[in-house]
Amino acid sequence: MVTQHARRRREGISADVITHGCSCLRPTITSCTQQLRCGFNGAYTAQKTSQIHKNATVEVALVSRLFFVLRVEKPDLFCRRGRIAAKLNTETDSAARGKRAVRGCIWVSGPVGGCAGIIPPQCPVSRCHSPARTCTRRGNMQANGAGQDRDSEVSCRNGAQNGETSSAGAAQSNGLSVINNGNAVSSSSSSSSNNNNGVSEQSVSNNNNNSSSSSSSDANSGLKKKKRLSQSEEDVIRLIGQHLHDLGLNQTVDLLMQESGCRLEHPSATKFRNHVVEGEWDKAESDLNELKALMHSPSAIVRMKFLLLQQKYLEYLEDGKVLEALQVLRAELTPLKYNTERIHVLSGYLMCSHAEDLRAKADWEGKGMASRTKLLDKLQTYLPPSVMLPPRRLQSLLKQAVELQRERCLYHNTKLDSGLDSVSLLLDHTCSRKQFPCYTQQILTEHCNEVWFCKFSNDGTKLATGSKDTTVIVWQVDMETQQLKLMKTLEGHAYGVSYLAWSPDDAYLIACGPDDCSELWLWNVQTGELRTKMSQSHEDSLTSVAWNPDGKRFVTGGQRGQFYQCDLDGNLLDSWEGVRVQCLWCLNDGRTVLASDTHQRIRGYNFEDLTDRNIVQEDHPIMSFTVSKNGRLALLNVATQGVHLWDLQDRVLVRKYQGVTQGFYTIHSCFGGHNEDFITSGSEDHKVYIWHRRSELPIAELTGHTRTVNCVSWNPVLPGLLASASDDGTVRIWGPAPFLDVQDAEGPNGMSMKACANVAAWTADDPSLPSS
Repeated sequence: MVTQHARRRREGISADVITHGCSCLRPTITSCTQQLRCGFNGAYTAQKTSQIHKNATVEVALVSRLFFVLRVEKPDLFCRRGRIAAKLNTETDSAARGKRAVRGCIWVSGPVGGCAGIIPPQCPVSRCHSPARTCTRRGNMQANGAGQDRDSEVSCRNGAQNGETSSAGAAQSNGLSVINNGNAVSSSSSSSSNNNNGVSEQSVSNNNNNSSSSSSSDANSGLKKKKRLSQSEEDVIRLIGQHLHDLGLNQTVDLLMQESGCRLEHPSATKFRNHVVEGEWDKAESDLNELKALMHSPSAIVRMKFLLLQQKYLEYLEDGKVLEALQVLRAELTPLKYNTERIHVLSGYLMCSHAEDLRAKADWEGKGMASRTKLLDKLQTYLPPSVMLPPRRLQSLLKQAVELQRERCLYHNTKLDSGLDSVSLLLDHTCSRKQFPCYTQQILTEHCNEVWFCKFSNDGTKLATGSKDTTVIVWQVDMETQQLKLMKTLEGHAYGVSYLAWSPDDAYLIACGPDDCSELWLWNVQTGELRTKMSQSHEDSLTSVAWNPDGKRFVTGGQRGQFYQCDLDGNLLDSWEGVRVQCLWCLNDGRTVLASDTHQRIRGYNFEDLTDRNIVQEDHPIMSFTVSKNGRLALLNVATQGVHLWDLQDRVLVRKYQGVTQGFYTIHSCFGGHNEDFITSGSEDHKVYIWHRRSELPIAELTGHTRTVNCVSWNPVLPGLLASASDDGTVRIWGPAPFLDVQDAEGPNGMSMKACANVAAWTADDPSLPSS
C-alpha cells in the first residue's frame, strides 16, 4: 500500500516529516518551513522562508549526509499528547541517480530533553503509536499503563537542563538501535501494520561520526546565552573602559565593549567629544541639539553653548582673528543672555596685544589639547552619566575610598599626598599604634616643683613650661630628632606660673599666675628680657590671657571680676566689669572674645560694639577650654564630668569623652595631630588620655606620670610629638616607638602593614609604654 508520504514523494511535492512524541513542545510554531534541497552528492542548501515563533527556535541541521540534527533552544512550552510538526520540503537529487539515501531521517539530540534517536519518515501522525517513538521516559510510562492518560505527560525540559541523552539500551527498547562504537547507525522497527519498510542504514566512516559530533558541539556552544550584566557590572565595565581610554588603549576598549555588549558612552556624546577636541565648533554646537533630548535640565544646553563659544572666541583672539572673535562675541555669545558679567570680561580681552598677554589675563592654557580637554571636563558635568561619564570617574572613586579609609583609621596621624601615586591600591589603609605618640621619648626634669602648664609655640620649634617653682623654661625642639634642649629660663614669678600664651608670631610669651596673683609678665622670647609687667590693682586676679590675632593686643582676666584688653606695653584699652573669668580665647575675627565664667557657661564678648551673647551652657563648672584652629569646635574640661566637645556655630554638645578623671583641679586639654583629628587631656589618675575626635572611647592611655597630669600640648607642626606636664615635677615628651617591628614597618603606601585595631593586644614592660 502506497503511503501518503511516498505518494507525495513521487508527485514531487513536499513530503511532511512529522516528528511527534510524548513530552515535547506544544506546536506553537505558527509557520516554520525549511526549504531543503538534499542530495547525496553533498550539495545541500537551506533557506529559511518563514518567521519562527518568538518563544521557541527550532534548528534543523544535516549531519554526516545521513540524518538531521534537530535542536530546540527553548523547550519552555510543553504539550499534552501533542506533537512537534516541522514541515520539511525535500527533493532528493540522489534518488534520481539511483543512489540510496536515508530521506527525512531526523536526529533529536540530548538538549531536547531525553528525546534521542532516529525518527524515520514513516512515523505516523497519530498519538505516539509509532514503534519508532523517541521519548524513552514516555515509553517507560506507557509500559506502566500511564501513556493513555492525557495529564500524564512528561516534560523534556529536565533532560535539556541536565544534558541527558538516551542510552543505547533505552533506544533499543523503543525499537531503535544506535551503535556508536561500531561506526554504524541502524534502525530496526518492530512488527506493526503501519510499518511497511524497515530501514537499515549503511555503515559510515569514523570521519562522518567525528564531523557529526563536532558540528553538534559547535552548534550547542553557539546557543549558549551570554550572562546578562547587572547595572553595577555595566557601570564597572564603563569605568574601566574610560580609564583605559584615558591611557590611550583604544583597541583594548573596543574589545572590552564588544565582548561585554556595553557602550562606553552615547554615540552622540562621542561625536560631540571628537568635534570639541578637533576644534570644530560649528559641528559641536549642532551636536548639542542631539544631546538636548538626553539631558535632564534644558537650561544646561545654554551653559554648554556658552562654554563652547567662549573657547571659540579665545582661540580666534589668539590666532589674531579679531573680526571673527568680535562676530562671535556680538552675534553668538551676547544673544544667549547668559552671564553678562563674564561677557564684559571677555570683551576686555580684545585689548590684549599678544597671545601671552591673553593667556595670562584670561587664565587660559591657550589654543590646543590642554584647554580643550579642560573644556570637555566642564561640559561633561552637564551631561547625565548614562550619556557621558564624568571625567576620570574611576580615579575619583578610588581617591574617595582611600580618604574614607584614612578617616576610619584610628591612628592615622600623617599628612599624605592626596594623589593615588602615594598609596598602594592593593592594600587597605592601616596605621599601627606604634607609629602613634604613645611612647616616652624624653623626660624633662629641670623644674624642681609641680609643673602646671606647657605649650608649644605656633611654629612648633619651642616648648614653654610653667611651674610652681616660679620659673618659665623655654625649650628648643630639634625638628629632625624631635629631641628638646633647654633654651632659656625666665624667672621672677613670685606666685608660680599657671598659664602661658604665645603671641601669633612667637616673638612674645605671656605668663600668668594662680588665683592670688595680680601680675602678668610679657617676655621677649628671643632676648629673654621682660618687656612688660602689668598689674592694674593688687586686688586683681589675672589667671588667664589670650592674644588677639593681630598680635598687638591681648585680653586678660580672673575670677575676681576683672576683664581687660591691653596693648603690648600693658596700657588698658578696654575693660568689662563684673565678669568672673575662668578661661579666655580670642576668635579669628579679631572682635569676639570667648570667656568661661563662674556661671558654668561660655559667652562671647565684642569689644567694638560692647555686646555679649551666650554660646555654651553646662550644668557643672567649666575649669578650662580651648578652641580648634578653624574656630568651630571648643573642647571643655568640665568638673566631675570630664571632656566635652561643643560646636560653637550650632551651639550644640557634640560628644562626651569617657575615661578621664576630672575633679575640681584645673586640667588643660587640647586638639592635636594631623588635621586636629585627635583630642588629648591630662587626668587626676596620673594618665594622659587620647581620643579620636569621632570616638568617645580613648584609643590610648599613656602611663608614666606619678601624680596628676595638669596640662598636655600637641606640637602643631610635628603631629607625632606630644608633651605633658604633671604635679610630679616632670614634663614628658611622647612620640612613636623608637624601634618598629618588621611587620609594622611602612609599606609601599607609606602606612603600616598591621591592622590599627586590636588595642587590647598591646602590653608594656616599661611603665611609660601605653597600657591596654
